[in-house]
Amino acid sequence: MTHFMKLNKVPFYKIDSGLKTVEVRLYDRKRQKIAKGDNIVFTEVDTYNAIETAVLNVVRFDSFEDLYKAYDSILLGYDDSEIADYKDMYAYYTKEDEALYGVLAIEIKKLY
Repeated sequence: MTHFMKLNKVPFYKIDSGLKTVEVRLYDRKRQKIAKGDNIVFTEVDTYNAIETAVLNVVRFDSFEDLYKAYDSILLGYDDSEIADYKDMYAYYTKEDEALYGVLAIEIKKLY
């Protein structure tokens, strides 16, 4: 199955370059359909450039905090100079939605 998701410029290009290999999302109804072996087409919101990735694994967590403890910050898209903070995710999602759905780490690999 192929899924479609939008991304902001920085995470899009980090996935495109192979630096970011874990996409973090809510485990909402749309993401509950994602399974290992599926593909995801990410579209950059400003340019509409697209890249296709293969889903290598999906791991569900109760919270962003738990997910951030389980993954290296580089895989999540942070630079060495940045401090990875799970609270960054609240710019995109509410704490209420996090509590309602849980969160998902989608381990991906860009397809060439």
